[in-house]
Amino acid sequence: MQPFSLLIKPTGPDCNIACKYCFYTCKTSIFGSDKHRMSLNIAKKMITDFLSLDFQVSNFAWQGGEPTLMGLDFYKQIVQLQQQSSKTDAVINNALQTNGIALNDQWCSFLSEYKWLVGISLDGPKKYHDHYRLDKSGKGTFDKVLAAIENCKKHKVQFNILVLLNAKNVIAPDELFDFFTSMNIRFLQFIPCVEKDPQTSGIADYSVTPQQYGRFLCRIFDRWLEYGPEKISIRTFDSLMNYVLHGRQTNCTFGQKCGDYLVVEHNGDVFCCDFFVDNEHRLGSLLDTPLDKLFFSDTKRKFARQKSKLPNKCLICRHNAVCRGGCPKDRLSDVNYFCDAYRVIFDHCLPRLQQTAFKLANKAKNH
Repeated sequence: MQPFSLLIKPTGPDCNIACKYCFYTCKTSIFGSDKHRMSLNIAKKMITDFLSLDFQVSNFAWQGGEPTLMGLDFYKQIVQLQQQSSKTDAVINNALQTNGIALNDQWCSFLSEYKWLVGISLDGPKKYHDHYRLDKSGKGTFDKVLAAIENCKKHKVQFNILVLLNAKNVIAPDELFDFFTSMNIRFLQFIPCVEKDPQTSGIADYSVTPQQYGRFLCRIFDRWLEYGPEKISIRTFDSLMNYVLHGRQTNCTFGQKCGDYLVVEHNGDVFCCDFFVDNEHRLGSLLDTPLDKLFFSDTKRKFARQKSKLPNKCLICRHNAVCRGGCPKDRLSDVNYFCDAYRVIFDHCLPRLQQTAFKLANKAKNH
């Protein structure tokens, strides 16, 4: 059986801060405005069902909203349920994507003990991060996030930084690169923000333009090569390097089909993708249907095939095999919103990336 992962939203769209650019808070229109929390009964059903599939590796990714709102005791019970439901030789991975606000010593001790991978959202220096990432009282969250990162370091929690590129920080690639390397960050991912304004139906003012994104990643690539690719992992470049070496991308944005995972909401509803949590892409409920049946359902198969339906402009593009049309959520017209950015990035990066990839591969063989 083809393995798949779970991306779990235990608190639905609920969050303890109020980022201006969040794409998920609007999901209250689907789930209602009451507090959203996953019950232990639903969590147990999900875990026992998933682990019964006997995948070689079972991946649980906990996201939000803000998943730490469940409280630490919930995740301690999650670990117990996983241990009770798994075979002795089973490999279980847990990942937590968080704004970091709650990561005190107790949280970090737990995350370290059970080897959870943590993703922390940080948009760069304080002036950039605090522009959009505000708490419910309108105050910036930068200082709390930095304290969380220090706690992770102290407890040896494995973590990476997720940077949402927006209209403010996208103009400062050198400043961001210097900031993160000065913090000795080893794992980075840059996600470009593009959302529609619900009032005008145009592009929201906090989004990045394709030109900005292209310039940003090209400059970051130059800095990355100069700094040393072995010193810092940047997700987009890692994915491109894997393509150069092995012919396949590790980033689902550029994959041949959409990601091999299911989204599980707090109430047990299951969806194709967290960018498509809507009634059209609802697969059913794990309370009624086994997870493997949902993953291999006609709706999920149809969704996965949609990515390969490309316009002629993509089919004749020299970068089609690298790009695969990008993420379907960014296809705001006949082609991907970031099409021009991708062509600039690939033209700039791929020739030197090929040389770098083979050098690093040979270096690894010799050691």
